[in-house]
Amino acid sequence: MLSAGRKVIITHGNGPIVGNIVIQNECARDTIPPMPLFMSDADSEGGIGFMIQQTLYNSMKRIGENRDVATIITQVVVDGADPAFLRPTKPIGPYYREEEAQVLRNEKGWTFVNDRGGYRRVVPSPRPVRIIEKDVIKRLALEGVVVIAAGGGGVPVVEAADGTLRGIDAVVDKDLSTSALARETGAESIITLTETDMVYLNFGKPREKGLRTATLDEMKRYYAEGHFPPGSMGPKIEAAIEFLSAGGKNVVITRPELMAEALEGRAGTTIRF
Repeated sequence: MLSAGRKVIITHGNGPIVGNIVIQNECARDTIPPMPLFMSDADSEGGIGFMIQQTLYNSMKRIGENRDVATIITQVVVDGADPAFLRPTKPIGPYYREEEAQVLRNEKGWTFVNDRGGYRRVVPSPRPVRIIEKDVIKRLALEGVVVIAAGGGGVPVVEAADGTLRGIDAVVDKDLSTSALARETGAESIITLTETDMVYLNFGKPREKGLRTATLDEMKRYYAEGHFPPGSMGPKIEAAIEFLSAGGKNVVITRPELMAEALEGRAGTTIRF
């Protein structure tokens, strides 16, 4: 894509890295005060961004392609009144014994769920409202810089009446943040790289059916029929619907190794308006 002159913005997830950072915090909590979750989000975004940035830079050097690569720690505004803050659902960090979880409930006000025999902290996953750094990301991308942004969904922040920002402990879904960033930067397409070769109806069931192409209206119908579970393909399809409904050109979903073929319509799923 870069050799062909495409303007590229890269986003990425941060699991299980952000969970590992939380585990490190908890292991050292009697020695070093643990950082807030939103700082762990920023930490993971910077670390993963650096790995992608250096690897891509080196790869382009080997093929004689001179393109700058930059990672932008991205603040994502969320609504402090989002219902997600009343119903935390995203598990992070280590497993605790019941008595340990109770102490942390009392000391820090954390919410826990019983998950596979242990107790795990669950945090809110509010919807992204807007991207603070959208203008600089767009400007760099249009100048030919490969921008890595909104990693792990970005760092969730809330905006005060005077326009100032503060971090808030939460995790923003990476696919919804990607869609928000694509809309706000005027991107033509989203390419979502995942573990499956394409989008399936009735995935894992006897009537499983792969979708090579689909329209926005068809995906809206399939989504409403419950074909895409919340914990897997659901957020990706929701993000695609939001992007295309706002004027995006197309969304491609496939495995990384099939991307070139998918862009030519020979693999993956392509969703168009």
